[in-house]
Amino acid sequence: MDREALNRLRWRCTRRAMLEMDLLLGKFLDERFPALTPAQAEAFAVLADMEDLELWPLVNGTQHCQDPLQAEIVAMLRDVRVK
Repeated sequence: MDREALNRLRWRCTRRAMLEMDLLLGKFLDERFPALTPAQAEAFAVLADMEDLELWPLVNGTQHCQDPLQAEIVAMLRDVRVK
């Protein structure tokens, strides 16, 4: 992913309606994103484009993610510890 695309993704991850999502997605982007495969990175970008009210139930486990690759990223998001 080029620098401009990464900056746009960072903007989408840290300018959320929910503070919890700002912190979670921002930390994931800093800590886990660099190690993702290109397919995983694309799945994360799709999730980052979702509205908080759609994404939050996936992350907190009240809704099941239908896409297997996105489910993999959601599982990684659940492992991120925000202090």
